[in-house]
Amino acid sequence: MKSSRERRRDKRPQPDRPAIQPRAEARDAPRRALAESAEPKAASRTLRRREGALPAEKLPLILEVAPNADYALLDSGDGEKLEQYGPYRIVRPEGQAIWQRALPAHEWDKADALFTGDTDEEGMGRWRFPKAPLGETWPMRHDGISYLGRFTSFRHVGVFPEQASHWEHMERLIRDAGRPIKVLNLFGYTGLASLVAARAGAEVTHVDASKKAIGWARENQQMAGLSQKPIRWICEDAMKFAEREERRGNGYDIILFDPPAYGRGPKGEVWQLFEDLPALADICRSILSPKPLAVVLTAYSIRASFFAIHALMRDTFAGMGGSVESGELIIREKSAGRALSTSLFSRWVGGSR
Repeated sequence: MKSSRERRRDKRPQPDRPAIQPRAEARDAPRRALAESAEPKAASRTLRRREGALPAEKLPLILEVAPNADYALLDSGDGEKLEQYGPYRIVRPEGQAIWQRALPAHEWDKADALFTGDTDEEGMGRWRFPKAPLGETWPMRHDGISYLGRFTSFRHVGVFPEQASHWEHMERLIRDAGRPIKVLNLFGYTGLASLVAARAGAEVTHVDASKKAIGWARENQQMAGLSQKPIRWICEDAMKFAEREERRGNGYDIILFDPPAYGRGPKGEVWQLFEDLPALADICRSILSPKPLAVVLTAYSIRASFFAIHALMRDTFAGMGGSVESGELIIREKSAGRALSTSLFSRWVGGSR
């Protein structure tokens, strides 16, 4: 399914659980627009409960991103958040920030860009620049990796800082493995996870159904000085790609997947998270290498507890040993130290390498 995030809708219903950032529903708009009519859905995969002992479990696990030189959540409140992305201060809507702002108004007034949401036009019509007009893109860094930030028409800027916790975990697994590692990044978006994996020494396959996102990711690879690293950029529906890899007998040591709540692929393939996630998780198990390291699932804007995806992942990886760790990704605020929850996650980590 398409994972392009650059045109996510701003006016979205809030999920029932206030701890979940309503991020992925904004991905639905571009997916709906991609196809005039949906392609007939493929025959459902027959799922059977796996035999064997369930993996050990660790929950709840709260993975936290603290303010740093590249990114900081400076403050939040009154339905908005004030962030520092490299040289720029940015104000964007944040439905979960139901508390009061900690910083005084003059700190918020220093913002270089504000997302207004006052138009549905493409381009930069949704952004206001109080000080001076800014270009569409600007240079950013994550842990020494350069990439392009971009003011998109659906309020996002090309990176989701909370994912840094997963990237660091993945990088440690790759570096500690002491052998060649293959990583599959489904719904890969603008490629930061792929670049982190490639820098650590992995061979990476990056899949996203948006040509625009793939182009942006390739730009990021060049900007990061990682053009010689082995990254395959695949513009395709994630489910179809995974099914084909299963038929081919290909395997990966680490799989990341970050599916939307609802989406359409480039040929109108329909994705419904609660209907299709079990099958995709099952396929991910089937395309693991003989000595797998991890499978990482992130879920945004779903009306469920992390216990739901935790149970799914434990069932899916029954008989494989290891453990399943589940919980929430949060960003720690700089001003008052409050935690802003962004998403749910569940990851299976292999017991041996």
